[in-house]
This record gives sequence, structure tokens and C-alpha cells, in this order.
Amino acid sequence: MASQRGRPWTRVLSLTVLVLALAATAHGSAGDRLPEFRNCLNICETENCAPGRDHTPIPLYHRLLLWDCTSECDYACQHIVTGERIEAGADVVQFYGKWPFYRFMGMQEPFSVFFSLGNLWAHWEGTKKIRANIPASYSLRPFYLLFGYISMATWVFSSIFHTRDFRFTEELDYFAAGANVLYGLYYIPIRVFRLDRHTPRRRSVLRAWTTLCVFLYLGHVSYLKFIRWNYTYNMAANVVVGIIQHLLTTWFSYDRYKKSRRAWAAWPGYAVAWICFAMSMELLDFPPWFGCIDAHSLWHLLTIGPAIVWYNFLVKDSLDVIAGSQRLKS
Repeated sequence: MASQRGRPWTRVLSLTVLVLALAATAHGSAGDRLPEFRNCLNICETENCAPGRDHTPIPLYHRLLLWDCTSECDYACQHIVTGERIEAGADVVQFYGKWPFYRFMGMQEPFSVFFSLGNLWAHWEGTKKIRANIPASYSLRPFYLLFGYISMATWVFSSIFHTRDFRFTEELDYFAAGANVLYGLYYIPIRVFRLDRHTPRRRSVLRAWTTLCVFLYLGHVSYLKFIRWNYTYNMAANVVVGIIQHLLTTWFSYDRYKKSRRAWAAWPGYAVAWICFAMSMELLDFPPWFGCIDAHSLWHLLTIGPAIVWYNFLVKDSLDVIAGSQRLKS
């Protein structure tokens, strides 16, 4: 027991390996290869989509989200086959790497959309708190505001992707998520090591750190866009960057609390623990409840709380640093 207690990195490594193993298989699926599904799709397209046939009317709100005859057939056949499998006592399977969700107003994954919008709201409100409570003269304020803007863009693109899954919307979602994760790693060290302070050495370090992060992001996007659209690599990059960010945030939170003995100084540590728990939703993937709520949508739901906690911490921490500086000057 003692030896395991002294090696927390082994648990982190094990979790990382598990995430990557799941990511490697996440986009394989049996549903779209089932003979009954292919047969259903062929009959539906022949009867409804062939030239000269009377097409089944598609509601306007579906057409606005680019549902056409072929995609309507695909959706209908997924649920026909899934219903037959449930009646026969067989497992629910994925189609094209996704569970067969019941859509709402044309949205493919409505609860992932709703919970993405919940995260958008949390970052919107958090950004408002920063603008309203942190003085414009505070040198970390621009970094915090940029974090809010990038996060809001991330959740906008997430809601678009879960509304309709196309290659373009998937790219927007992945590139925005990558920017959000990497920016988290970018600005946390700036706060921890106060690289925002105006000394020649810190300015040089900040410029070098900024340049490195920009090139890392451009390289990440260029690889995915122009060399290979690699799901496993994308997951690996985000997991590694996220783990480094969370370890640094947890250490900073512990050190801040140890020195100040203020309860709010421990909030980042709680937020990281909360996010790690939420990640279990991604690891424990399961067919959607009632055809609506799956592990991924719950992951989006559980990330709303940590965002609220984090912005409250940024405000408290900033005001505490400013008050400390004023006491020193007086």
C-alpha cells in the first residue's frame, strides 16, 4: 500500500493509457455495417430518394439544418434497426461512431447541445464578472478575459457540432477545443510564476512562452488539417496538455491555500477534482438513456460547475493580490 501511495503518477499514466485506448476505438462502430441496416438504407433511398419518386416531405426546420432525403433515411433506419435489436434483446450499437440519438428540432444530440450552451452561459457570466470586478489596470485581466472569449467560442462550436455532425463542424469543434485546452496551459503558468510583471527577464520569458504555444497550436492544427485527421493523436495531445495544466493548477491551489489559509484558495483544486470525476463519463461510455442522454452529454453537464467555481476564484485571487500590493505600498 505504501509503495502505491508514493506513486500517484502511475494512476495518472494508467488513466491516460485508458483514455487513448478508448479514443483509438471510439470511431469504429458495428451498426453501420449491419446487413439489416444496409438493406433498410437501400430500400428507403430507392423508394424515397431516387429521381422521379415522390419524396417524403422534410419539415422546414430540418431542411434549414441540412437534412436531406438520404440523411433522413439514414436516421430512420438507425432507429428501426435499434428498435428491432432492443426487442430481440440484443445490444444497442453505434452507427458511424455515434449512438442512435432521438433528435429534437433537427438537432442530432440535443442534450449535448443544451449542456454546451450551459457551459457557454457559465463562461459568459464569468467573463462579465471579470470585467465588472477586476480593475483594468490589473496586468492579468487581459489574459483572463481572453480565456473567457476562447472558452465561449469553444462552446459555441461544440453546440454547432452536436447540432449537425459534418466534417466542417467537427473540425471547428476540435480546433476550438484544442485552443481552449492549450490556452489553459498557456495562462496558468503566467499567473503562477507572474510572467505578467514588467521586468525585462519576465517579459522575455513571456514572449518565448507565447511564441512556443502559438507554434504548438499551429502545428497541431496543420497536422490534423493537412497531414492526417487522427482522432487518437488529437485525444493524446489534449489529454497530455490537460494533465500538465491540472497538475500545475492543483499544486498552485495547494500552495496558495497553505500560505493564506483562505478557503477560496482551495477552489481550483476542487474544480480539478470535479473535472477528473467528470472525465469518468467519457471512460464509462454507455448507450443513451431513453435515446437522449449519454456519457458525453453528461461530461458537458458536469463541466458547467467547475467553470463557475474557476471564475469566482479568478476574481477573489485578483482582488487579494491587488489588496496585498496596496498594503505593501502604504
